[in-house]
Amino acid sequence: MGTKTRNRLAANRFRVPDAAAVPSAPGISKLIHPLHPLLSPASVAVVGASERPGSLGQVVLANLREGGFLGPIHLVNPKHAELAGSPCYPSLEALPEPVDLAVITAPAAAIPAIIEQAGRAGVPAAIVLSAGFGETGEAGKALEARVLAIAREADVRILGPNCVGMLRPSIGLNASFARTACEAGSIALVSQSGAICTALVDWAASTKVGLSSVVSLGAAADVDFGDVLDYLLFDPKTESVLLYVEGVHHGRTFISSLRAIARAKPVIVLKVGRYASGSQAARSHTGALVGNDAVFDAVLARCGVVRVHSAQDLFAAARALSSRRKPHGDRLAIVTNGGGPGVLAADAVSSEDLRLATLSPQTLEKLDGILPRHWSHGNPVDVIGDADGERFGGAARIVAEDPNVDAVLSVFCPTGIASAESVADGVIPIAKECSKPFLTAWLGESGVVATRRRVEGAGIPAYRSGEVAVQAFAALATHVKNQKLLLESPPPRSTPTEHDIARAEEIFRVAVEEGRSLLNEVEAKSLLAAFGVPVPPFTVATTREEAVRAAETIGYPVVMKILSPDISHKSDVHGVRLDVRDAEAVGQQFDDIVATVGRLRPDAKIAGVLVQSMVSRRDGRELMLGVMTDPAFGPAISFGSGGVAVELLRDNAVGLPPLNVRLAGDLVDRTRAARLLGAYRNVPAANRDALIDVLLRVSDIVCALPWVAEMDINPLLLDPTGAVALDARVVIDPARHHLDSRYSHLAIHPYPEALEALERLRDGSEVTIRPIRPEDAAMETEFITELSDESRYLRFLSIVRHVTPEMVARFTQIDYDREMALIATRKEPDGESIISVARYVRDPNPVSAEFAIVIADRAQRKGLASKLIGRLMTHARFAGIERLRGLILASNDSMRELLDRLGFEPFPGPDAPSLVDVVKVL
Repeated sequence: MGTKTRNRLAANRFRVPDAAAVPSAPGISKLIHPLHPLLSPASVAVVGASERPGSLGQVVLANLREGGFLGPIHLVNPKHAELAGSPCYPSLEALPEPVDLAVITAPAAAIPAIIEQAGRAGVPAAIVLSAGFGETGEAGKALEARVLAIAREADVRILGPNCVGMLRPSIGLNASFARTACEAGSIALVSQSGAICTALVDWAASTKVGLSSVVSLGAAADVDFGDVLDYLLFDPKTESVLLYVEGVHHGRTFISSLRAIARAKPVIVLKVGRYASGSQAARSHTGALVGNDAVFDAVLARCGVVRVHSAQDLFAAARALSSRRKPHGDRLAIVTNGGGPGVLAADAVSSEDLRLATLSPQTLEKLDGILPRHWSHGNPVDVIGDADGERFGGAARIVAEDPNVDAVLSVFCPTGIASAESVADGVIPIAKECSKPFLTAWLGESGVVATRRRVEGAGIPAYRSGEVAVQAFAALATHVKNQKLLLESPPPRSTPTEHDIARAEEIFRVAVEEGRSLLNEVEAKSLLAAFGVPVPPFTVATTREEAVRAAETIGYPVVMKILSPDISHKSDVHGVRLDVRDAEAVGQQFDDIVATVGRLRPDAKIAGVLVQSMVSRRDGRELMLGVMTDPAFGPAISFGSGGVAVELLRDNAVGLPPLNVRLAGDLVDRTRAARLLGAYRNVPAANRDALIDVLLRVSDIVCALPWVAEMDINPLLLDPTGAVALDARVVIDPARHHLDSRYSHLAIHPYPEALEALERLRDGSEVTIRPIRPEDAAMETEFITELSDESRYLRFLSIVRHVTPEMVARFTQIDYDREMALIATRKEPDGESIISVARYVRDPNPVSAEFAIVIADRAQRKGLASKLIGRLMTHARFAGIERLRGLILASNDSMRELLDRLGFEPFPGPDAPSLVDVVKVL
């Protein structure tokens, strides 16, 4: 960040009473977000403004004026002194006052000079609508790179290029060339496709769905998904988010921002490029890295967001979100006047993995009292074809009041007896009163189109079919399900995690010196063994006699395999011999393997024959573990069915490292192979814990060794006694040798072991200071529960009576890129316990962070606070944080004295004289 930006942010420190506070620390003053001038500007300049009908400059200017923007709109065009009675200036530097945002409609070739002007004029943000950049080829990419370099030097943030622009209806800002404006609401859309933006805006206008923001990223040369999601997290106008994604430029920031906002607000994602043709089209459209679709699914699952697969599904979800009602579960009740449509909707419930609500006896009794005797007596509730609005509404009210029901869907079929309008008269009041999601479907067209619009105008989701309505509810219910899953705390690992990193690095060094990117099988298995993955005993033989001696040492039977740097798939050249049972057979097979491979692959260099123990387990399951490197998100781990038919079975699931016990178990459960792990017929259950342990060790390899580009363990043999890797293939990337302290080769920052340390307190006792991790949930719960009322008040500024799963998950499942929590633990007779926690969380302005500390009553006054805060300050400085601040009680004399010694400066509290803001410039 340049000096101009830092000075501007410092000068614009302000309080936002309605803004979302940092979740762990209410009542703290906030700092302006760096994208505030772009997404909430106080003044705008249109560069390239025009009166020529149909020109980009004319359309954008008209949209700005008609949108109701209250701030000044300045016009810039060196060809005009005046436009439509308003003064027009030759450049941004000639404006009478600085502006927050420049909307640029000029041709691509003129953009570098305009961005330079913006920097000299102190304009902090620009929207570049022009096309002609990276999407056009190498010359366009070079121009885009030049513009970005100029912008960074000038401290100008850029949205685009090649974008539709941006709409913020709550402030009357329409800085776009969208054809239609939209009403203010609570849904934000962030899209790489301008067409999707304009289509959704047009649809929202016709259905009365309000939007908080519409942001067209275009090529996203500078401002990308992560930046905008960070802003929307703290935006009080935004309650839910829709994303249209073609590709991702910065996988790590995308995941970090998506994880953060998905915990606070529902996020629905439409990702295209699921197939090869779509991927190529998306890549040529945005130039972004599309990556593997299975990896993208893993990203969304890790973040807890919902994916849809069509624009129709995205719009349907938006309509459901607009009602601002969230379900508590996935149990849907259907009220309809048509049996067939009710069954279709019920089928959709099953296909979307939802549940039909089981109506309570009390509900059935009430429905008996208002419905004809031959009604369906269950869910779907068929109120019969002659139902009028009173009957429809009465049944809907009764069903909605059932505690077994999480949401209601009303499905109307046109009949000659009851009109759609009369049914709407009965349903609309019930839907408005209902605290649960209430969706409606109006089948047909000419007879119901006016009613459908009337219902939408009343703020009630209305669809053309029950099936689409069910899909929309599925998006809401899946969000709730995902959030509940995120609250689950993983158990601790049951096995030690010591690794022989030196052995792994020596394997890498030898391969690189020999100019190889593929480890041989001996190296691959040695690498696995260095991280504790079980492998069978083996020896490399270069002669017939060595092979016999090796087999005698290992014990019969043995497996013999060709060892060659030029052969990846040994079975393709008949390079594997199984169940070799005596010395004579070993000698014969050695000669035959070498001769056969020499005949089929005369070009291949033969390094020897691998002789290993023949592992034969009667109840073994052949599985496969793999590692791939995705161009957008880095390493990913796959699991599924293994053996020689792996390509035919195509049974695998993908997860992102780092894995923990729960994530590894989820990875297994998403495959068909998982069903074979349990007991069936006379086959005992396989050792699932051993499989989870191997997955965690593979995750450790990926986290610790950035040079592991690909890995196949196939087969991994799993039976009731444990797991063993029978074969392995590892591809290395010599260019990614060094592991940096921020694990930049990964999309998700793993647990930072380097921060672990031992400290001795004043009383001579020893404590471990380390980062918190999800597995600490039980200890964290016990720690908060045992705090005295006074200690809780000093930390939370209130007496926290109940420790909720949401609170514990928020405190233990942290993103090490965004925040840090250091805990001090002490060994106890029955294990380990937390005695103190110090944490910081970044502000909306990420160069500032808020910190807090709490110490168990039994550990106070022993010098622990100064050690923890000192380490926290060191890490914050390393993470690029320039200012650390906290809020303490004015009466907390001991903490004020400590912070004064550490160089914190006090300021009056923002909300009450009993509070003091303390700030330390790092």
